[in-house]
Amino acid sequence: MLTGCASAPVSATLAQGIIWQVDADHVRPTGDWDKLGVSNLLVQWTAVDNTAYVSDAGLPTAKRLPDWEALSRAPWANRVIVGLAGNFDEKHAREHVSQLGEQSRQLAASHPPVRIDGWYFPVEVDPTWKDAPTIVRWLNALPRPLWISVYDNTNIGGKALAEWLDGWLPHDVGIFWQDGCGLYARDAAAAREYADALSARLGKGRVRIIAEAFRPRQGGGFRPATAQELLPQLNAYRGYSIYLFDGPHYVSSDLVKTLLGSSEKGSTAHSAEAK
Repeated sequence: MLTGCASAPVSATLAQGIIWQVDADHVRPTGDWDKLGVSNLLVQWTAVDNTAYVSDAGLPTAKRLPDWEALSRAPWANRVIVGLAGNFDEKHAREHVSQLGEQSRQLAASHPPVRIDGWYFPVEVDPTWKDAPTIVRWLNALPRPLWISVYDNTNIGGKALAEWLDGWLPHDVGIFWQDGCGLYARDAAAAREYADALSARLGKGRVRIIAEAFRPRQGGGFRPATAQELLPQLNAYRGYSIYLFDGPHYVSSDLVKTLLGSSEKGSTAHSAEAK
């Protein structure tokens, strides 16, 4: 499973991947995330709430479909992990794993015309979900390489989380670790400790990090994180493959520019101190 940067110098490599949460208002994503070093795309799902964003999937098709061929030419989508069937409502998704698993099998057979680097089953797991091992049946039925995402809002600790996962997750399935910074569940340093514990138990090749690029908005909902909020996450996770959640909603061109400027200033200051 390869990661890396095809279009940005090492000094500008702040992230390796971008996540796209497809919805009716975001079917044609555009951005300059490659300037951050991004060359990998995770499509969160290709069907959500029984509506497909690919044709011939055996599901009702969205009124507007992504231009998958154009997307495949984007420099930030050189390699694509294709998400399968999900629901916006987590509780509903967990209660209908069998339905989503069957839909996912169909979607894998009618995948979009992109350079597929893997697959993602978009039913998120955390330690409070006692029935999480029920997804194994469907994970075993899906193609490889295969990924799921994991979070921990109860703060049981990285070692305990890794032990729980290792007790039931197939050993050929990787995880995207949601850092929890977007909801202030923890800071970047603590999220890095989780990632290190997960890697020690599961193997580093099975662990990638989702850097949450949002923060709660006063009055409800979410806003994009500022560069000052997001940059500590990206710096803390160096050495891992970092995916930003999510590009079309939260990582604008202005934020990219500010991140690069802030990173360059930090590097210059560090060099000056070293001298």
